[in-house]
Amino acid sequence: MAVREVAEGLVERCRQGDFMGAIERYYGDDIVSIEPVSTPEAPAEMRGIDAIRKKNEWFGENHEIHTVDVAGPYVGDGGFAVEYTMDVTNKPTGQRVKMTEVAVYKVSDDDKIVEERFYYNAPGQ
Repeated sequence: MAVREVAEGLVERCRQGDFMGAIERYYGDDIVSIEPVSTPEAPAEMRGIDAIRKKNEWFGENHEIHTVDVAGPYVGDGGFAVEYTMDVTNKPTGQRVKMTEVAVYKVSDDDKIVEERFYYNAPGQ
């Protein structure tokens, strides 16, 4: 499988709302996930597939996802980028927000995503 196939497969699953399926299929066991800021729920940098699963489970449990728009993938040498626009309601607060982020993924020689790095405008940045 080539980087393009990994990228297109991940994007297709995300368009279907199957984020956990994308993680299970395309992420390596030692993945590193990097967010612009730490939150009370998660540090800015997380390591390992189990930590990434938990982060995504937390997001799903705490947000009602109304829509997800996925642009890309934009494929380069050894990786790709995807733009996500989500309309979500935070379940604990009831606050509905539209958020956009860009994720940059690095793909290993064995066709697994080994790093995801997110870019967005976060409060206080």
